[in-house]
Amino acid sequence: MERSFRNGAAALFFLALFLLPLVNGDSYVRHVSIIAIMYAVLVSSWNISLGYGGVFNFAHMAFFAVGAYATGILTKTFGFSPWLGIPIGIAASVAASVIVCLPVLRLKGIYVILVTFAFGQLCLQIVLNQRDLTGGNFGLVSIPPLAVDGFSFRDHQNIGYYYLALAILAITVAAVSWFANSRFGWRVIALRDNEPYAISRGVPLARTRLATFAFSAIFPGAIGAVYAQYVRSASPDMFGFSFLTLALSMLLLGGTGTIWGPIAGAFVFTVLSELMTPLGPGRYLVTAVLIVLILRFFPRGLAGIPEFVVARLKRTRGGAAAPATTDTTTMGEAR
Repeated sequence: MERSFRNGAAALFFLALFLLPLVNGDSYVRHVSIIAIMYAVLVSSWNISLGYGGVFNFAHMAFFAVGAYATGILTKTFGFSPWLGIPIGIAASVAASVIVCLPVLRLKGIYVILVTFAFGQLCLQIVLNQRDLTGGNFGLVSIPPLAVDGFSFRDHQNIGYYYLALAILAITVAAVSWFANSRFGWRVIALRDNEPYAISRGVPLARTRLATFAFSAIFPGAIGAVYAQYVRSASPDMFGFSFLTLALSMLLLGGTGTIWGPIAGAFVFTVLSELMTPLGPGRYLVTAVLIVLILRFFPRGLAGIPEFVVARLKRTRGGAAAPATTDTTTMGEAR
């Protein structure tokens, strides 16, 4: 019953996103929707290693940037077809994940954070120093967009990019759902919850962590390639700390270790950021207070709110049923 309800809710969610461009053609709404969908893909895939795996992999946003730059360089500078952008981005992102994972195969805690964060900064320095290929501080611009028989994905307020990003989000949700219910996912969760016991039961730590990094890097590579072709540029800001903290806030606000929590966090955070734009820098203060309040009352993030509501409803019904039982007993005693 509960599984059927979740499947129905997921179908309604994607149906609403599918119909949105048909009922609202505003270019600003379209752009915000595309960005929110891309963030949802990013934080959902980050949830695989951080939420389910419990590994503070701070290089995940660098995987996104590596996918974007690899696509931009090979399609613009070397003349590759824009349609090869997605496989190029995936291959580059997975290769980067393997490189950064090798030094942290058996590390824990703060050491993983330091190594993975340093990897992002190393990528940034490479981008800044290879100006002929990457554009240096100015970034890589004029990346070729996607097109099919003369129809550019940028036509009709970027409707092609909207549905392409939505398709990648659907694939990401399906992949994370499979992961959470597979033997592979159970091994990752077992290592997170009790590493010594999991290893004693035959779960290989290094091989499982490497596979987790590589699997989670597929999606930021794909969406990074689409992003580069959507905005037609890739900039060093993609390796920046502000971008990293923004995505991390979405993940924590939505709820780690759940399928829909990070997606809810991405959409809520993106829309709130746009609505609070008139506040200027003050919106960051409002956002921080909002995150603290949500995590104070709902430690599992937005994903914990439905469980809280259901628990309160059950408690209310239980409280309402109790007087009726008391009345019946009293009547029995009277007879």
